[in-house]
Amino acid sequence: MRLTRKIRVHGRVQGVWFRDWTHREAKAFGIDGWVRNRRDGTVEVLAAGEADAVEAMIARLREGPPNARVDRLVIEDSDEIPAPGFTRAATL
Repeated sequence: MRLTRKIRVHGRVQGVWFRDWTHREAKAFGIDGWVRNRRDGTVEVLAAGEADAVEAMIARLREGPPNARVDRLVIEDSDEIPAPGFTRAATL
């Protein structure tokens, strides 16, 4: 079953290579979607794929890369259908 989630990552998540790390992780899980910085200092992720892969990706986002500090995630269901593959999008 395919699942699409929009995830907002709060904490020290900008300036620590979070988007590059997320890009690599998503590709490893076969996730479609994107990652982008937001002007409010959070990082936003759209993750679409098999339910197990999306849930595993969310678990990885809770940890983040070594130099990040993830305080919390805000997770929502999404109807957005991303293009195949995973990209680093422009800042919103």
